[in-house]
Amino acid sequence: MPLTDPHDDHLPSEESVVAVPGAGEDSGPAEPEPVLPEPVRQRIVTLTAAVLPVLPVDEVPVPLRRVAKFAPNRRARLGAPMIAAQLTADPLFRQRVTARVLADAGDLGAAVVEGTAPAAADPVEVAALAYLARPRGWRDLIEASGAAVRAEADSAVVAELVREAEQRATRAEHDRAVARVEAEKLRDELARVREELGQLREESRQLARTLRETQARERKATETLAAERGRAARAATDAEAELRRARARLAEAEAAAGVARASAKEARSVDEAKLWLLLETIGQAAVGLRRELALDPVDRMPADFVADAFADSAAGTTGPATRARDTDDPVRLDQLLALPKAHLVVDGYNVTKRGFGEMSLEQQRKRLIVGLGGIAAQTGDEVTVVFDGAERMHGLPPAPRGVRVLFSRKGETADELIRRLVRAEPSGRPVVVVSSDREVADGVRRHGAYPLGADSLLRRLSRS
Repeated sequence: MPLTDPHDDHLPSEESVVAVPGAGEDSGPAEPEPVLPEPVRQRIVTLTAAVLPVLPVDEVPVPLRRVAKFAPNRRARLGAPMIAAQLTADPLFRQRVTARVLADAGDLGAAVVEGTAPAAADPVEVAALAYLARPRGWRDLIEASGAAVRAEADSAVVAELVREAEQRATRAEHDRAVARVEAEKLRDELARVREELGQLREESRQLARTLRETQARERKATETLAAERGRAARAATDAEAELRRARARLAEAEAAAGVARASAKEARSVDEAKLWLLLETIGQAAVGLRRELALDPVDRMPADFVADAFADSAAGTTGPATRARDTDDPVRLDQLLALPKAHLVVDGYNVTKRGFGEMSLEQQRKRLIVGLGGIAAQTGDEVTVVFDGAERMHGLPPAPRGVRVLFSRKGETADELIRRLVRAEPSGRPVVVVSSDREVADGVRRHGAYPLGADSLLRRLSRS
């Protein structure tokens, strides 16, 4: 933005207060402000913004008083339009600023006021000081500064053009070198392709020769195959004859096996009679042994010890006995409970949730325990029902006679407690475990118990 200002001949009388020694204006009518180069204009605004805070408040024009309070970097950037306007419109304000600026410029300011700027001085700085001080010939100084700035800009453009030309020349040289390298690579690649082409031609000739040999071998193989088919047909005929003979021998063997089965059945009848006699003898011997050892009936069963002590170490694992397979037939349950001294172990929640899961847990337990009490009263067998629980539930009704109610302790599941009960029983005692959990069934079967599904017990309870 060009700064314009009327000629200094019209300054007010206060000029003597801030008069610059040696400064003066050309006589004659007022001339228009020169067009300042942009660097000169920016430097004038910067110098003025720097002295604004040090001027007395009454010497600062009203529009610039708020700008004088800005930070230094914001003062020159945001207040530039107002500063330029005041320098143009208020010659007295410009002379006050000039006095401060020339004092800070030192020898350079004095030289500019005298109209003789040093040759080594920055032309932008000289032009800015000349505009503010306005000595004789100040327009020439500004014009010379503009010419110097333009010359520097032109030099910079020329230097940039030279640098770009050098870069293009360097890139062109580099591209030529790359092209030479690529050409060498292409020549090498062409030589390699020609060599591979020669190899492929040689391989093609070898493959053609191999194809002819293969076709000849194929013709021979076809002839051999025809001969082998004739031999295979003759062998098939012989095999059919041999098969007929084998079938005849098989019929004879089946007849002999029927005779052998009849003989084995007779021998089995004899063995069963001997076995019955042996069992009768063992039974009589057991009665005599019990009488001789004076064994009294026991009042505590093995399961009572597991329920009372919850021992960490279980009894030694006994070999699995021959037991019946699990089933959901209630008749099978009745048959097992009819065995002497049978022990019925029930996986409580597995049965209740399958049979009457719509009830609350308390109602499920109560209904199952009452039903098991009826089975214990009918059969006279030992009955144990096991529930999951970190500790015994409170508020349970007393268990019916013959029914033992157990809760797994903290860190132990009902499945583990059931397996401990089965392991605690002596080998040979019939133990029936009711659970639809396949893992429980497989575990107790390995220890000789009879696993049955929950449906067998539910059907048995529904009949009661």
